[in-house]
Amino acid sequence: MMLENVKRVVVKIGTSSLILPNGRTNLKTIDSLAFVLATLNNQGYEVTLVSSGAMGVGLASEGLTQRPHEIADQQALASVGQTELMRIYSQRFLNYQTKVAQLLLTRDVLHFPVSRQHVLNTLGVLLKDHVIPIINENDSVAVDELDHHTTFSDNDELSALVSTRMGADLLIVLSDIDAFYDKDPHKYPDAQPIRHIKEVTPELEKAASGSSTRFGTGGMVTKLHAATTMMKANKKMVLCNGKDPRVIFKVLNGDPVGTRFSK
Repeated sequence: MMLENVKRVVVKIGTSSLILPNGRTNLKTIDSLAFVLATLNNQGYEVTLVSSGAMGVGLASEGLTQRPHEIADQQALASVGQTELMRIYSQRFLNYQTKVAQLLLTRDVLHFPVSRQHVLNTLGVLLKDHVIPIINENDSVAVDELDHHTTFSDNDELSALVSTRMGADLLIVLSDIDAFYDKDPHKYPDAQPIRHIKEVTPELEKAASGSSTRFGTGGMVTKLHAATTMMKANKKMVLCNGKDPRVIFKVLNGDPVGTRFSK
């Protein structure tokens, strides 16, 4: 049964879904993601993509296996990776006759009313013109300095803030795990998925674990925070495995995949 009253959808994909275990860019997943989102776009959904991966793609592009320690080196690498990532996205989406646009954001842009409204206006025009916005944090300039906080904790937080600010009906978070489990499935073979969560409790936060990959920055805790932000706005979020982005079709069809967060 299809999810009702869902028209504006934000899809967030994590670095672990975009980068292979050997550190190379996962072109198969990116191509599949482009096909799925282009299809939804043609069906009349208003689709926005929040994509991590600039650092991971930068590492792959430069033939590196470890993230550098210096902030300036990290930001330079993210700049290289962001350009390459958008080149790949643009190419793959054009294969499906769909245009994309890039928006790089920092926290202050979404918190200050004037700049936030400019972003929302831009998103509104792009969606009206059936162009898919691709959003990432502006890693090359985002730094925490005194009380002027410009960084997001990760793109889980960014995706939830973008979703609520732009009035999205649904946030789909594609991760490297099938669902939210009652305990870490990487450590406990008897861990069980929780299919529907109506409230994020201290017990759930305790059950959450950190990221299981060397490329990403987020983990289950940040996904719970994103879900809390969505539910406070009376919106829905679904967490599922991004290995095959065609799972998005199943989510919108109401199939029991991943974990659904809704009141």
